[in-house]
Amino acid sequence: MTKWDKEYINLCKKILNEGVETENRTGTNTIKIPSYHFHLDIGKEFPVLTTKQLYFRQAITEILWIYQAQSNDVRWLQDRGVNIWDEWEIDEDGIWRAIQMVPDKNGKLVKKEIIKEFGKEYAHTIGTAYGYIVNKYKLIDKLINTLKNNPKDRRLVLSLWQDAYLDTAVLPSCVWSSEWDVTDNKLNMWVHQRSCDVPLGLPFNVTQYAVLLSLIAQVTGLEVGTMDWSIKDAHVYVNQIDGIREQIRRYDELGDLTGAELWINKDIKDFYKFDNSKELKDIKIKKYKHHGPIKFPIAQ
Repeated sequence: MTKWDKEYINLCKKILNEGVETENRTGTNTIKIPSYHFHLDIGKEFPVLTTKQLYFRQAITEILWIYQAQSNDVRWLQDRGVNIWDEWEIDEDGIWRAIQMVPDKNGKLVKKEIIKEFGKEYAHTIGTAYGYIVNKYKLIDKLINTLKNNPKDRRLVLSLWQDAYLDTAVLPSCVWSSEWDVTDNKLNMWVHQRSCDVPLGLPFNVTQYAVLLSLIAQVTGLEVGTMDWSIKDAHVYVNQIDGIREQIRRYDELGDLTGAELWINKDIKDFYKFDNSKELKDIKIKKYKHHGPIKFPIAQ
């Protein structure tokens, strides 16, 4: 039994059994619980869901876009066949357009077209979010340098939530911070997520941050340790409930499958040298078995 499948299904059941239906900016209600936490030992088991198919190449490519390429340009992803950020791409004229629910003068949510001007210099990007912040504050460079030279430091915090840049971000970071720690030569991570689309976002996020942890451990000469994950507002959109019920049924009736293995090219000692092309030559997930895909709609 994989620990990650078990934790994930427990979270899904908790949301469906205890969650509260809530309106939000997308216009599609969610079933939510206010908080959740789980703990995984990445050194013992690499987390990839088996109760549904995860497209891990896209997940790994996105994490490299943020922390290695340190880019906010959606075209970087599109060139690699990854289209998960297309809905948030600023148009050629520097304007981002969307239909969302916004509060009226009485505080009631009403559907309205959002037109947000960023400037042509931000065309094809997501504004000042994610990779932009990593590059702006040299977060990865500082992390790697400290892990190599002062691994006992208790200030190893990467924050993508920077108030000065929120207004010029299309979507402020959902997974917004990580804390890092070295104990007994093992690199451990605690990840914080302010808002969590459990069916679509969470499987991606957990696998990709487990990859990031493993890559950073390799280039700093550390062993892979644990990952804790804390969520504020864990939710399932109401149009995703049938898919989640199917995933729960698979787990209860069919069980999970043998966990996958992460392969990393051991010759790479520089974080910026890992291949980030469409082939991802230096990072592979092997022996992955699953019960097949489940389609979930995305809410913008």
